[in-house]
Amino acid sequence: MIFREVASNILIHREYQNAFPAKLIIENGFVRTENSNKPHGIGAINPDTFSPFPKNPVIARFFREIGRADELGSGVRNLTKYGKYFGTEKPQLIEDTIFRIIIKCPEMGINDGLFKNNLSKGVESEMARMIVKILENKALSKSEIAESLGKKRPTRYLNDLMRRLLVNEIIEYTIPEKPASRLQKYRIKRNLSNR
Repeated sequence: MIFREVASNILIHREYQNAFPAKLIIENGFVRTENSNKPHGIGAINPDTFSPFPKNPVIARFFREIGRADELGSGVRNLTKYGKYFGTEKPQLIEDTIFRIIIKCPEMGINDGLFKNNLSKGVESEMARMIVKILENKALSKSEIAESLGKKRPTRYLNDLMRRLLVNEIIEYTIPEKPASRLQKYRIKRNLSNR
């Protein structure tokens, strides 16, 4: 969800008359973007007080029609909302003639080893990492996990991924004797979380 918003921002809000190239730079610990911009203010954008301004309304309308963008201003809100699940800090959005987004990448800690050890088992994916990060502090139902990932309900892909995480013993049921219980929740497998 975060990088959908980043990519949409680069394309929708770009100042196309400026020859400055759009950049997405991946570095150790963070991802940042630089994009030409026609600013309507200077400095860091505060998601609580910002006022969205349509920079390329025709392009924005096209992206909404094909389902790659939501309403005006939703990108800032979504980046802030999902950033807390991805890393420890909110993404920074800095408006100037070059618009910058800086996203801190999470330190995976003990769970990084889980994924390195399970690469051959097919659980290496960003969504899997996000699920593990979400479950680090509390057990959640599948619907709650889907909501944390920005989905209205569990998708087929989420169901498949949850099954793979269970099979590979990265997560476990809170009620193992009743896997289909409506009260079922998921948590990090105890012997892994205690490492």
